[in-house]
Amino acid sequence: MPSAALNNISEIRRHFHRNEDPVYFVSATNFNLLGLDEWCKNFKYICYIDCYGGKHPNVFCPSEQPHAEFQSIEDINNYLLQHKEVVEWIKGRGGKPKFVFLMFDEETERLAKELGGEVWFPSAKLRQSMDNKIETVRIGNKAGVPSVPNVLAEVKDYEDLKKTCEKAGIGHDVVLQSAFGDSGHTTFFINSEADFRRHEHEIVGEGEIKIMKRIDCRGSAIEACATREGTIVGPLMTELVGFKELTPYRGGWCGNEIFSTAFPPKTRERARELTFKFGEQLRKEGYRGYFELDFLIDKKTGEIWLGELNPRITGASSMTNHAAFAHADAPLFLFHLLEFSKKKFKLDVAELNDRWADPKMIDSWSQMVIKHTDDSVDIATEVPETGIYRMAEDGTVQFDRFDYHRRAVESEQEAFFLRILQPGDYRYEGADIGILVTRGRSMTPGFQLNDRGKRWIDAIKSNVKARPLPMQEAGPVVADPAFKIM
Repeated sequence: MPSAALNNISEIRRHFHRNEDPVYFVSATNFNLLGLDEWCKNFKYICYIDCYGGKHPNVFCPSEQPHAEFQSIEDINNYLLQHKEVVEWIKGRGGKPKFVFLMFDEETERLAKELGGEVWFPSAKLRQSMDNKIETVRIGNKAGVPSVPNVLAEVKDYEDLKKTCEKAGIGHDVVLQSAFGDSGHTTFFINSEADFRRHEHEIVGEGEIKIMKRIDCRGSAIEACATREGTIVGPLMTELVGFKELTPYRGGWCGNEIFSTAFPPKTRERARELTFKFGEQLRKEGYRGYFELDFLIDKKTGEIWLGELNPRITGASSMTNHAAFAHADAPLFLFHLLEFSKKKFKLDVAELNDRWADPKMIDSWSQMVIKHTDDSVDIATEVPETGIYRMAEDGTVQFDRFDYHRRAVESEQEAFFLRILQPGDYRYEGADIGILVTRGRSMTPGFQLNDRGKRWIDAIKSNVKARPLPMQEAGPVVADPAFKIM
């Protein structure tokens, strides 16, 4: 006899509170889906980095085993799924395991199947095709979601680039993006031959590249979930990009803010409308589940342009899934799990989207991803531990108490810090130190870091201690891995 459909949010919540099959989020850290274990029974994290010193009840970190140098998050996940301790732990817990990932490939899918499990995401092959920045433009065009005036073309040399730009009528001050990769590493600002020469080896021979007219814009992010009942849309968030206090990468993402008046009402409404249209087109393309869109908002005209698609959870997912509406109804990712559970459900998506668009459903939070920004390499000896920190009136910061709940932050004088860099790790330019989550804004109305944000960053960085490399290791012992672990 088929099980009854879930008819409302209350029944959906109850369904997950009584869930029996184990669901595992496998990744370098549990940051992206922080707190989901409290919404879904039997939801566990399998992580490479123990951010909590063994104190989180639902995080399993196996002991370190010899492995080839990781080149990607996929490599980390494939290492974890083959680790003897992980395999024994999963088998010992029984049930029919379900796996979710930040990133995975076909090898990950094979390993999950070997463990008797299912991957609750669209296939790696489909995600890879959707992740292509060139394909994003094409999907957006089909959906009626406009991209910044651009042309898609191979680039042979600087003269060839100039001719392509002239033909497309987008001028010579342009932004180039290769088809794949983190925007902080694969976005190139070109306004002269000297600019081109600096990045020539990353542009020429890379196939079709997105060449965009350069505009003066604000970055923003919005997450959504394409379900059989329609596309559910989260709130529009600001992005922290390229701040030298946080990241050494120009154009590199380094955090987000969520607050009800982040952008004018018309901008928020338009972004939600475009996200819904994009999600409905993704459903036609065969994609379902969680995704994120970056929008570029022209400072002068207010026009909204499609930046890129991330067909996955992202570094902003923690913000979306902890917003006030998530606690009032359910986190967005719970609808992703529902979609892949094959459980029948009924949902008035239009009514839910209208409710989530209400400013009262959004509270104010900020997160900053703090990297080591100096051009130096040493070995960390002390790193602030995960927990709640308190800022005194004079701006000094002290550790207050251990906690793994972001909501434990009671005021703007407190912050939750998630430690990523561990004592004994190499600290190199671009290395992630940790993530700082605060109530309120970390930027000014002019979208620059505010004084409070700077004080928090300085306090965390100043409490990282390190020792020089041993003489025999002097030199290029470690390189920027060139991939984000979140």
